[in-house]
Amino acid sequence: MRPDGIRVKSNDPMYELMPFFLTHRYDAQNMINIDIPIAPMHRYINEKRSEGKKMSHLGLVLAAYLRTAAEYPSLNRFIGGNHRIYAHRDFSVAMVVLRPGTAGGTSVKLHFDYTDTIFDVQRKIEEAVEKNRDVQNNNNLDKFMSMLLSLPLLAPMATALLRFMDRHGLIPRSICEISPFHASLLITNLASIRTNYIYHHIYEFGTTSVAIAMGNLRDVPRDTRKGIILERCLPMGVVMDERICNGHYFAQAFSRMKEYLRDPSLLELPPKIINAEI
Repeated sequence: MRPDGIRVKSNDPMYELMPFFLTHRYDAQNMINIDIPIAPMHRYINEKRSEGKKMSHLGLVLAAYLRTAAEYPSLNRFIGGNHRIYAHRDFSVAMVVLRPGTAGGTSVKLHFDYTDTIFDVQRKIEEAVEKNRDVQNNNNLDKFMSMLLSLPLLAPMATALLRFMDRHGLIPRSICEISPFHASLLITNLASIRTNYIYHHIYEFGTTSVAIAMGNLRDVPRDTRKGIILERCLPMGVVMDERICNGHYFAQAFSRMKEYLRDPSLLELPPKIINAEI
């Protein structure tokens, strides 16, 4: 039994067999660009700031995705090394926290509950950033990677062992807890470094099936009754493992996510219904 997942048996034979044909995530990657109108998000952010509540684009996107995953639980699936479908035991997000004065940052992993509101999500993001932005404050992942590099040959031997254990679902829970590769979602906000969105690959190692990369705001043409207008949007590059659910399911899920971002106030209360995966 995997420490990070619960076996899911699909009613669709095609999806039971697909991982045996498409045996790698890079074989099964689908990519899409989503443009989110920024005006509703900005109105909401400004409204909350006037109430003394800090809010961010990243917080809104994460909260909307979390709420969507509560309604569309197949988003929280992954394909194990035995080519079987699993549901994550929790909902976690991997992201990078930049460290001022350095050329890089550190990877962090945030854990959420489906009942979390937008305020819970924003608070957890702020706590993670505050805790990890100090270059002197190495987290458990930093310490683990430093340990792997401490002795000659330790890194290649240990990573080879970890890859073997990952293929067979034997990664210890303690490592799954800190690994950014074992998460429900990988997200990166490239607008924070003034960069356009990209299509971020999903890793072969680990269990992450969806990656979202947010980029610089851009103007998107939109046809209206008054003619074509330019609408300011937040672009996102989304990469998905098509083996966890079908295209229609993905389309419905991301359409629902856009609804939440058009009216973020819907995220202020816990969801009324959480669809069960198993």
